[in-house]
Amino acid sequence: MNEQVRRDLVSYRIKKARETYNEVSLHIDNKLWNTAVNRLYYACYYSVIALLIKNDIKASTHAGARQMFGLHYIKTGIIDKELGKFYSDIFDMRQTGDYEDYVDFEEEDVMDLLYSANNLITRIENILKEN
Repeated sequence: MNEQVRRDLVSYRIKKARETYNEVSLHIDNKLWNTAVNRLYYACYYSVIALLIKNDIKASTHAGARQMFGLHYIKTGIIDKELGKFYSDIFDMRQTGDYEDYVDFEEEDVMDLLYSANNLITRIENILKEN
């Protein structure tokens, strides 16, 4: 992938992260809590993928993205451990909500995730701007 394609893809992914984060309010308004958790995860995932692409770090699965993010950004201290734990937790919540039976998130679950999701996306946006 050449540098221009990489820049375009990073820009696209971070834009997608913000759009997906912003759509969560529609799910909240309609009390679609599991869908809101799913979309919050994907908003964070898109931003993590943007960061990995920017630095030519390969990950072909969601679990791989989480692993590479932890290895290159959390363990190195570039991103706070608290945000790394949040990303891991929301990954697990999305998996549970999407694939397990009788899992129903509630308003409180979603509202607790909003702040951290925004912080993670904002932190990644700032890192991308610095580089």
